[in-house]
Amino acid sequence: MSGESDCTRTSPSAGSPSDSELLPDRPKYVCTLSPDLVTKAREELQEKPEWRLRDVQALRDMVCKDYPSLGTCLDDAFLLRFLRARKFDYDRALQLLVNYHTCRRTWPEVFSNLKPSAIKPVLESGFVTVLPHRDPQGRHVVCIRPDRWTPSNYPITENIRAIYLTLEKLIQSEETQVNGIVILADYKGVSLSKASHFGPFVAKKVIGILQDGFPIRIKAVNIINEPRIFKGIFAIIKPFLKEKIANRFFLHGCDLNSLHQNIPPVILPEEYGGTAGKLDISAWNELLLASEEDFVHDFSELVLPCDSSPHDLLVFV
Repeated sequence: MSGESDCTRTSPSAGSPSDSELLPDRPKYVCTLSPDLVTKAREELQEKPEWRLRDVQALRDMVCKDYPSLGTCLDDAFLLRFLRARKFDYDRALQLLVNYHTCRRTWPEVFSNLKPSAIKPVLESGFVTVLPHRDPQGRHVVCIRPDRWTPSNYPITENIRAIYLTLEKLIQSEETQVNGIVILADYKGVSLSKASHFGPFVAKKVIGILQDGFPIRIKAVNIINEPRIFKGIFAIIKPFLKEKIANRFFLHGCDLNSLHQNIPPVILPEEYGGTAGKLDISAWNELLLASEEDFVHDFSELVLPCDSSPHDLLVFV
């Protein structure tokens, strides 16, 4: 990193244009947050509307100076995701952005051909979906059902790709950037042979992405119907979890009343003791598949160039 003072790093000079200011014009950012969410972002994320674009410019300058070969999108809205995910700490936001790109480079089995049409079989299986209603805190609930996966049909990396694309779609919303998400994982019917596909290598990669390589706030992970073997699965996962994230795991077993203390029945499907009707995966599948062109366009801009130096890839993996 450069020898600039903290003052210089946190407040870009107004005297001369930065390298990033000489780049082509970018889409103008328009805030879509409600007044209540603006207040929430200020209180929880240290986001000040009057300084927002200054903060984005500071992060943009850091990218251009310290990681000029990163090949990242530098639009205001895109960089804001990373600032919000790290409470407007410039250095942490920059590291998250670099990690985000490095994850794509170091796990090609997941990140090649990264578009919704490529994971259509996973979506049709119902392995991952998003409930139609947000919870009282304004958070989407991502529902994951491993029992819907048949390992002989496709490898576990396809499931991970489907989860990743789901998160990419959700994080396009500024409301989700501020409120975060909740995960509901139903382990009913998961056998030891199926669980064996989620070994230490995969566990470390997935946890690394969710904790340090993606700009989303995971506020709770609710596990339901976990079999006895889940203790073994969790034993594999836990060493890679930060304490803050580990404390957000809730194991409910078959106790729906326990689940309802975290996720109200009014937004849950009947399968989980809720009153929101049968679980319907079609609406989310249609929404994600209809976004094909957005993903193709966005990800074509987010590929690391082949001549990236080792300095550009100093991250957690």
